[in-house]
Amino acid sequence: MKISELSDRSGLPVQTIKYYIREGLLPKGAATAATRAEYDGRHLDRLRLIRALREVGDLPIASVQQIVAAVDDEDIPLHQLLGTAQYALGPRAEPHREGPDWQAAREDVDAVVAELGWQVLPDAPTRDLLAQAFVALRRLGLPIVLSDLRPYIQAAELVADHEVGRLLVGDDREKAVQTAVATNVLYERVLIALRRMAQESASARRFDDG
Repeated sequence: MKISELSDRSGLPVQTIKYYIREGLLPKGAATAATRAEYDGRHLDRLRLIRALREVGDLPIASVQQIVAAVDDEDIPLHQLLGTAQYALGPRAEPHREGPDWQAAREDVDAVVAELGWQVLPDAPTRDLLAQAFVALRRLGLPIVLSDLRPYIQAAELVADHEVGRLLVGDDREKAVQTAVATNVLYERVLIALRRMAQESASARRFDDG
């Protein structure tokens, strides 16, 4: 297909597609003349991935380049590839590594991960994110008790198993990353909305006499 058709089918302007080619995000088309090239389904799939990373994930070009490079490197296992995408998506906490509150919270997070037997890298940004929440809860006078965390842990494991199970897409690495981005960003909003609706319903059942 010509670049104009690629533009129509991807929903991206021609100038944007050319910019992605210049930045190395999209391979060049097969040259058919001095100023013409042909594109195929692989280019369309790559543009869909880029759109997911840019528009859904709200990632800068540098992060997109990093993820695209990992997609193209067949020596990088799928688990590492998905981790690259997840870590890029954030959100990230701003750790205060010198404070005693922060150190205590990180130790508690590490202990929870070890207790659960979860395989999470020591420098995973999610450890800092959970530690930040622990610090804020303690400052509000809400202690961190494993029994209080248990329902959240069970729900997280159930959701994670379901989401990772959806990524069994054979050798289609781009589709796996695209699905992971949509799951992490969009279904995270679905989860928040459903949780708050469930809270409203549970409150009505328990406290609403009317």
